Amino acid sequence: MNKPTRFVSLGLAAVALGAAVVALAAGTPAKHADAKSKVARGEYLVTVMGCGDCHTPGTLYGAPDFSRRLSGSELAWVTPAGTAYARNLTPDMETGIGKWSEEDIVRAIRAGMRPDGSVIQPPMPWPNYGGLSDEDAYAIAAYLKSLLPVKHQVPAALPPGAKARGAALILPAPPAWDAPRGAAAAAAHAKPQAATK
Repeated sequence: MNKPTRFVSLGLAAVALGAAVVALAAGTPAKHADAKSKVARGEYLVTVMGCGDCHTPGTLYGAPDFSRRLSGSELAWVTPAGTAYARNLTPDMETGIGKWSEEDIVRAIRAGMRPDGSVIQPPMPWPNYGGLSDEDAYAIAAYLKSLLPVKHQVPAALPPGAKARGAALILPAPPAWDAPRGAAAAAAHAKPQAATK
């Protein structure tokens, strides 16, 4: 190969390399901006959906501790279905959701199912979140994954009738109007009634 050909080849290689660097650099800020926007959307949704009300320590006492945002609570929710505690939603690998994938988080939010197959009990309002779009559900997952991990082991859930230790919100058995009904009664109630004269 003669010198002019070698210089042309080197020049073309340099141009190609430069173009690749420019393309990568151009794509990186856009991807970063998209990820940042997704996390910001998730933070907004977590805020307006009231997740911090239960999952941020102190919030139900009027003094949320934002340095431990979404790290769970030791306030027991005693219901006829058992006793539940608001879980640690930070990405701590041992006590939070650090080992959960975004898909695991989305399934928990929309279907009330943990990665191990167990059902998330009340008072977690996951049935209300079942209609979240993929975009919004994955934005919430991205936000939760972006939090600083906080090590906090929340007490384990307890079966119905077990005594909770410490502070507890106790929901009594429901009055007749609020009691769960059989499928037939619920279906009959859902049908529009004919107007009476």
